[in-house]
Amino acid sequence: WTDPLGHGLITRATPNCANVLWLFDPAVFVDDDGTGYLYFGGGVPEGKTANPGTIRCVQLGEDMISIVSTPQVIDAPYVFEDSGMNKINGKYYYNYCSNWQTDGNKLGLTSGAINYMVSDSPMGPFLPFTDGPMTPRDWTCLDATFYLDEEGNPWTAFCHEWTQIGDGTIEIMPLSADLTTPVGEPKTILRAGDAEWSYSLVDPTSRNYVTDGPFFRKGKNGKLYMLWSGFHAGPQYWYVEALAISDSGSIHGPWRHADKFIYDEDGGHGMLFDGFDGELYLILHSTNVNPNERPRLFRMKETDDGFEIVERIG
Repeated sequence: WTDPLGHGLITRATPNCANVLWLFDPAVFVDDDGTGYLYFGGGVPEGKTANPGTIRCVQLGEDMISIVSTPQVIDAPYVFEDSGMNKINGKYYYNYCSNWQTDGNKLGLTSGAINYMVSDSPMGPFLPFTDGPMTPRDWTCLDATFYLDEEGNPWTAFCHEWTQIGDGTIEIMPLSADLTTPVGEPKTILRAGDAEWSYSLVDPTSRNYVTDGPFFRKGKNGKLYMLWSGFHAGPQYWYVEALAISDSGSIHGPWRHADKFIYDEDGGHGMLFDGFDGELYLILHSTNVNPNERPRLFRMKETDDGFEIVERIG
């Protein structure tokens, strides 16, 4: 993703970004007034487990490939990675995954858990508003997203980590109307190992399949689409942006895997958004190898059974 002068939109040379260890997991939020914001970052500097300070948000220019402000720190306690942003009833909700040295803190947070923060502004400051994590305390989770179903009921979706269960899953869980409390148990809607292309990490004979970055988008045809990322065996690249489809249009599925990847050049954890110009866009990070990862931006089109890249614009 480059600005009009050909420079990288976000690098560690960007003001206030020198200590951002990972330029992973970008997300774009477009507010009601048409202003766009980019969220990105992650990682835990040595000795800064409680306040890593590695998440940033920045306002985008009207061309969507430049920034018009200095990136601001989202001071999420015990953050690991993952940026999600939603506006609900005039409030801005930011979600993230806590790091693996979180247990035993005074905030009641747990390691590898999904946490939500709230603000009156898309640039923050964001404050915790729940007592502890959203996800089960004995689960290792990451990469949450928010979904409002056809009846107006709020859900969170997240990944149950392969490091804990082997075959990683994507789970959905209903939330209370004020978004503070789960009101039901997690339900599995996708297992990474069920995709024919999934590559087992550690060794090919084990069942160590990764799920990353779920994101929902309702199609014009009534189908519900879910972007998610995992690993496949090559021939050249591993990390991919994949697609699952609920033909019923319901978050409950049943879900099937699309025949083609959205992106298979070592990039993923993507999301779709409507740009200022009314066009559909995809943002993801590529490569998936630190320190070479960068946000990438693509113009997209919707098809009868998913989405295709029209062109890369940054």
